[in-house]
Amino acid sequence: MNDKDNIFENINFDIEEPTIGHFDRFEAKLNQNQKPKKKTRLYSFIAIAASIVLFFGIWIGNSISNQQFELANISPEMEETQNYFVSTISTELEKINLERNSETELLINDALEQIDKLDNQYQLLLKELKESTEDQRIIYAIISNFQQRIDVLQSLLAQIEEVKQLKTQKNDTYV
Repeated sequence: MNDKDNIFENINFDIEEPTIGHFDRFEAKLNQNQKPKKKTRLYSFIAIAASIVLFFGIWIGNSISNQQFELANISPEMEETQNYFVSTISTELEKINLERNSETELLINDALEQIDKLDNQYQLLLKELKESTEDQRIIYAIISNFQQRIDVLQSLLAQIEEVKQLKTQKNDTYV
């Protein structure tokens, strides 16, 4: 116990009250330390904003550079060819959508599934074309793909016409 008593004897406890204005000075020092924190927060915010801008810049740059290579990129003649086929296909699809009803729904859905398969093949052909732009076989395959799509759509329109004629004949016989 003597050791414990000796320890407390040598310790000098500060039991005096702080001087007048101590709390104000202490609060002022706290406020001074908080101001750099606001700057640090501002710099952190700027760093986060800059990171976001950089991320979007990289993303946009990649999306622009990854734009799909198409037949139109080969030459002006190929651009004309592509535009012709794309506009013809769009026109045929518009005609088909006008003929959509309960009797033709199944026919249209089947044809559109074939078009989707041809579109998937087209996407693969475009990848091959990007790798070797001089290969005429790929260009002919792309043109053939366009022609196949048009054939499918025209065949569908012919089938829709047959359905319409059968319906009118059926109605004429019952009248």
